Amino acid sequence: MSKLISTKKILFMVLAIGLTIYGCDTFLNAPARGSLSEDVLSNQKGVETLLNGAYGALDGQAIVSDRSGATAPSNWVYGSIAGGDAHKGESIGNTAGYVLIGNMQANPSISYLNAKWKALYEGVSRTNAVLKLLPKVNDMDDNTKSEVAAEARFLRGHYYFELKKMFNMVPWIDENTKDLNQPNDTDIWPKIEEDFKFAIDNLPATQSDKGRVNKWAAEAYLAKTYVFQKKWQPAKDLYDEIIMNGVTTQGVPYGLFDNFWDNFNPAKEDGSPEAVFSIEMVANDGTGTTANANLGIRVAFPYNGPFSCCGYYQPTQDLVNSYRTDSNGLPMPDNYDSTPVNNDMQVADDAQFDPYSGSLDPRLDWTVGRRGVPYLDWGPYPGTAWAREPNNFGPYGPKKNVYWHAQQDQYADLNSWAPGTAINYNVIRFADVLLMAAETEAQLGNLEAARNYVNRVRNRSADTTSWVRNDLNKAYAVDVVDNEQDMLNSNAQPGDWVVRTDRNSTFYLLKGDPGDINNWNEYEEPNYVMNTYPGPWSDKNTALKRIYFERKLELAMEGHRFFDLVRWGIAEETLNSFYDYEGPFLNISTRDGHFTPNQDEYYPIPQNQIDLSVVDGKPKLKQNPGYN
Repeated sequence: MSKLISTKKILFMVLAIGLTIYGCDTFLNAPARGSLSEDVLSNQKGVETLLNGAYGALDGQAIVSDRSGATAPSNWVYGSIAGGDAHKGESIGNTAGYVLIGNMQANPSISYLNAKWKALYEGVSRTNAVLKLLPKVNDMDDNTKSEVAAEARFLRGHYYFELKKMFNMVPWIDENTKDLNQPNDTDIWPKIEEDFKFAIDNLPATQSDKGRVNKWAAEAYLAKTYVFQKKWQPAKDLYDEIIMNGVTTQGVPYGLFDNFWDNFNPAKEDGSPEAVFSIEMVANDGTGTTANANLGIRVAFPYNGPFSCCGYYQPTQDLVNSYRTDSNGLPMPDNYDSTPVNNDMQVADDAQFDPYSGSLDPRLDWTVGRRGVPYLDWGPYPGTAWAREPNNFGPYGPKKNVYWHAQQDQYADLNSWAPGTAINYNVIRFADVLLMAAETEAQLGNLEAARNYVNRVRNRSADTTSWVRNDLNKAYAVDVVDNEQDMLNSNAQPGDWVVRTDRNSTFYLLKGDPGDINNWNEYEEPNYVMNTYPGPWSDKNTALKRIYFERKLELAMEGHRFFDLVRWGIAEETLNSFYDYEGPFLNISTRDGHFTPNQDEYYPIPQNQIDLSVVDGKPKLKQNPGYN
């Protein structure tokens, strides 16, 4: 069971024991045909089947028919598009609800919110199924039962954490709940804490199956729960222990990969020191489908290129500008938008384009596809040529979720209309832990400890050996030459490229005769300048501003940004500034949003769920403020 997520093909058994929660469609209240009873499942094998089902729901695809990523565990819609990392992409007329979500214009009738709610409560239902069955099982010892219960409660804590940060006031339903139609009038943070504490006390430090969770992941999740509640001292106590002693489920001490991009490379996932809690994905699993291959983000590949679909999830100009650095190689959180990084919005595909020559943080080009820069090993990114509707969503492409050309036979899954991948999703990776620990230390006034944590993250990406270089273009270049004449004599066709070692550049043939130097666009390597923060940091507010910005840079396009802005209390200022800049700068009409305080911090409770909760003419679920 090395790829635990693949077991979800058997997961409909979870519905068999009648624990389908309130809030799912009514057909789920009826027993599944051919389903197994509690008597049949009340043994170790049955419990393991149900536990696998609880893990299988992590990818959000288990029960909801989701073609466009609404239930993806990465929250690329609700965290990154809503947080200003990315535009919706694809076409203006499709999945219009994503544009509304990105502009803080969500309403309770948006089907995607209902799908997310259902997917998360399906996960809750499956964990409750495990916990309800365990006392009836006689062929497991108490220690084994406790470990299984701890895994189930960890997973339940995760599902409820997601519901809490999305919708705030949600009903708590556990294995002892009789009436599944519960009100949402109680803060569930204490219940989430209880689940993670139980997991800490009863999970082993390592697991034989890499997809399972361990006690250190539970500690990290509890610490994150404390951070979201601003319980700084308990969070610090946990982070001190996690950073010093924590190990992955495979027993690898927590640490940072040598190279930033290794976090998104399936070939590096075994033995990863950074995988605190990851959702396992697998390509080409033998089923002939992409069911286990990261379906939640399958639409987020560049359009018109070598990928089959679909052009969603295009990074914003604001995000790209964030990676500008000053002469000391440090970020510019106060004025990063003052000089924009060049884009090719108004440049024809066959016209000359001069990429930005100013200094940049190298993480930009492992996060964003931009014209002229190596796009992994696929060659220089062609810009708007790979954007479906650049006039509506800009010229940039996503990168962290995309597989390498050289790896596609093993780690891409092309058994469906959109590409699947074996790229795991890191719910919590160690860089995230370090930055949350830095935030915690700064809040407690320990500024030097905070600076050291931030610098540990920055130092990894400041290492020149992990920067994006034109050498990446060599594998699939038409030729690699050391002079101009050999390039002009090549058999290149428009869209091909040649790497010139004498200039350390990539030359891209825009059009026409390769023998005409004017038909070639030279792309030099980006000007990376990145350093760590010198000390000491003078005050808490400055420290926090730097930490917040570092999270933006390190974790961009990973689904965290909106939720970070909300918990920091700066969503109104940050997002309204973003809207004022992004739409007008790119001359696109799709970012005309406005953040309304005391409303937009949370998404509306789906209207379908409120309707399903009606008893005697009154709904048990209350709508979030501002959405009635």
